[in-house]
This record gives sequence, C-alpha cells and structure tokens, in this order.
Amino acid sequence: MSARVVTYDTTLRDGMQGEGMSLSVEEKLRVAHALDSLGIDLIEAGFPSSNPKEEAFFELLSHERFEHAQVAAFGMTRRRGLAAAEDPALRLLAESFAPVSTLVGKTWALHLEKVTHVDPEENLAMIVESVAFLVEEGKRVIYDAEHFFDAFGDDPAYALRCVRAAVEAGAENVTLCDTNGATLPSGIGEATARVVAELGGAVAIGIHTHDDAGCGVAATLEAVARGARLVQGTINGYGERCGNANLVSILPALQLKLGYDCLAPERLASLTEVAHLIDEISNVTPNPNQPYVGRNAFAHKGGLHVAGIMRDARTFEHMDPAAVGNDRSLLISELSGRGTVAARAARTGVELGEGDAARVVERVKALEHRGYQFEAADGSFDLLIRKQTGRYEPLFRLESLRVIVEKREDGKVETEATIKIWVDGERHVRTAEGNGPVNALDRALRDAICATYPHLREIELVNYKVRILDEDKGTGAVTRVLLDASDGAASWGSIGVSENVIEASWEALVDSLEAGMLPGRVESRRDPARPPARA
Repeated sequence: MSARVVTYDTTLRDGMQGEGMSLSVEEKLRVAHALDSLGIDLIEAGFPSSNPKEEAFFELLSHERFEHAQVAAFGMTRRRGLAAAEDPALRLLAESFAPVSTLVGKTWALHLEKVTHVDPEENLAMIVESVAFLVEEGKRVIYDAEHFFDAFGDDPAYALRCVRAAVEAGAENVTLCDTNGATLPSGIGEATARVVAELGGAVAIGIHTHDDAGCGVAATLEAVARGARLVQGTINGYGERCGNANLVSILPALQLKLGYDCLAPERLASLTEVAHLIDEISNVTPNPNQPYVGRNAFAHKGGLHVAGIMRDARTFEHMDPAAVGNDRSLLISELSGRGTVAARAARTGVELGEGDAARVVERVKALEHRGYQFEAADGSFDLLIRKQTGRYEPLFRLESLRVIVEKREDGKVETEATIKIWVDGERHVRTAEGNGPVNALDRALRDAICATYPHLREIELVNYKVRILDEDKGTGAVTRVLLDASDGAASWGSIGVSENVIEASWEALVDSLEAGMLPGRVESRRDPARPPARA
C-alpha cells in the first residue's frame, strides 16, 4: 500500500497575504467547499481573533458540513509573561468549533532577539504551555515551527529542542516552515531527514515552504521524499511575496509521479476545475502556463510534436491530462503541419479529403504573414478549415454596415451601428446603440439573426483584445483584434486583422458567432452552471 500524505491547505489564511487578495466571508465559504470537493484533508480557515471578518467567517463555518475536510483554526503561542489559559487568543482557539488548532511558534534566535524579545528558555516554555493547554482543551494540535530551516542552519540543536518541546507537550504533528523561502531543496531534505530520524517515531512531520527562490514545490517534494507526511500549501500558489508552495503542482506530482496517496483519483480529476474556480472567486486571471492545469499545459504547436502525439501521446506529454481534469490542445500556426490540421479537423467533425490539409496549411502561412495568429483563435481556424474545403456555410450575407460615433460638448459619447444583411433570402436592416462600436454592431447583428439562429442568444463575448502590429505606421498601422466567446459550456477565440479597427473587430465578431454555431458546439451543450471549458 502506498504511503499516505495528509493535505493541508492554507489558501484562506496564508494565501490571503498575497498582494490584491481579499475575499468576502461568502467567497471564503465557496473556496472552503471547493477545497472539500477536491478532497483536501485540512482547511486552515484563519485567525478566529484577527478581525471581525474572520470572526464572522468562523461563525458561518460552525454551521457548515463538509464531506471530507476538517477545519483548522490558526493562532500563535502564548504571549510573553502571560499564562496560556489567560491568553485571549488561545482561549478563542480552545472555544472554537474547529477540531484542529495550528500554532505557530519561534525557533530562530534572530526572531527571539529582534521580534519577541524573549530568551531561548522562555520561548520553549511558551511552546510547551500553549500546546499543552489546547491539548487539554480537547484540540488536535499542529505545531508550525516558523523559520525552522533558518534556525536549523544557525543552531540545529536549539531548532530540534523547539520541535521536540511541541511533541512532548502533545502536538500530533510538527510542520517545518521555510518561512522566508530561502532554503534550497537539498537543505530542506537534509534538515527534514534529521527531524524525522529524531522525532518521526513519535509524531508526524509536515512541510511548509514558500517560493521566494522558485523552489517551493521542489522543496516540498524533497521533504516528503525524506519522510514528511503532511504538506501545506495554497491553491495556485497564492501568498505573500512570491507566494506559497503551489498545491496544484504538489498534489499530482506526489500522487501520479511518486506514488503517494493524497487524493482519490476521481477527486484529483477535478483539480483543473477547482483551480480555475478558485481563481475566478479570487478575481485572478488563470495562468495559462501553470503546470498540470494551465490552458497551455498540454498544448502542442510544432508539426512533429503533433504527429508524435497522434501516434502515442507519451511522445510529448508527461502524463494523461484527463487525470487532472485538463485536456489536450492543438495550436495552429505557420509551424503547424498537415497532421495538426487533420487532427483539429477530426476533433471538430470534418473529414479531410486528399490535399485538403496541405491547402489549409498554405492558407495559414499566408494569413499569418499578414498578421493573423490562430493559436488564440481556434474558432476562426475551425471556420478556415471549412472555407478551404468547401464546407463553409455563412450565417448571413453582408450588404453594408455603418458605425457613427458622436462626442458631444458635455463629454457624452454615443455610438450607433446600422447593418444591412441577407438571411435565407430575406433582407434585414437593423440599428442599435452600444457603449462602443463593437457592442453596437453586436447588438444590431443579433437583433437581425437571433430569430433564425436562437443559439446565438446563449453566446457571450467575454474578452476583447486589440494589438497594433506595425507601430511605426502610427494611426495607419495594421490592427489585430482577438475575441473570446463562450456559450456557458465551451469557449473559443476568433480573430480579425485590418488597417481599420472597426473592420478587424467586425471580422472577429462574425467569426465568433459563426464558430459558436458549428454543429459540434451546438450539440455538445452541457449544464450552463458549469464553468466554461476550452473548445
């Protein structure tokens, strides 16, 4: 049987110390339930005593039920010169509904001298008395040895005395913290192995690292390899400075590559969805290049790579993306070969004839020379395949369009768009106002064709990006417009390129709607409440 590693998430406490991170009580509760659905063992909810928001959150949590996770309340060892039973913060931990109390305490002489102003023996008494008090109150206690690796580097004997004091007072786990993120994996491994050798028979050892040296994940994996059996971290690596060790990378590495038992396989398969959901709740744009769960984690662009993937995915993928709930993406560019085109066509329900793939590749090369970029415009590429193979059916025929932008003396700006189009032999003329040219055109077009194509009502434009391609030409430069659209079940990109930004925007807008009407997308609609997936 594989060794069990306990998962401990500190997104709601340490993660919230990152720049720009601030969640409401209700948002914190959503994150907690998302972590529970992933199968996290321990959720560190924060300091019950730190502020009114935390107090309200703990009150709300006390009435919640979790399927798997247990809640840990975070606090510090008693104050200097105050008995543990009389310390207000410790009493709040004791009175909290949370079954687990995590106590942070000092181990490094630098902090004893500069921060707490206590001598080493008093610090040991603070650790012992605080842990013993909470144990007597019926709490399971985890002791976080702050700055342990810095302390171990300066004075190994005293650092070990600190964690041993917590164990002898009744802590069920001592977690070694690389609080400054300064220790490299080799140093983490050596110190962890020493602690495991001296205390591992009596207590479980945990690891808590930060990413200041870019080694948070690697250091955590090294600590587990040397005997740690609890890992602390945050989802997506949120945290102060460079962030905490990223559980999204740690968990699949431990389970899929090293064989440890962390999460049930069906829960691990929800990792991508949970990581993106928590990004969304936290108002953070998901990192497309994040290992395992990023949009580009299993994206392939080079023709030889795609050819290898189509024969055997192991040639250019380190694991099955489905194991973490992600999927493979084939990026289209001038580097793509016929195999890439054929694979994309097959995934979208188009069977290519002889020579079709070669024609598509040549067309892509010609368009990218003009400024198009199909990596982020998969919807436009799906249409391109159909245009080059005679399978394209436009939703309408454009007769003309006109956009009027009026800025008044009082500063108010009004935009009006008029389109004239033909749909199924019938002429439609529509005028609409909007908060800009693209919004006005979108409204006018939908008004004209949604009765014929009802599915268009479900498609929303979720992103609009403009890039100037040849800046030296000033206002006469070629403009590239990228649109992202979603129907609640899938998402896709579209592109337009022109010296006229309105024309480029119109091209991207039409592609986004036509791509959303392709048979594969219309027929594969799922529960709209689910987060959008890539097309």
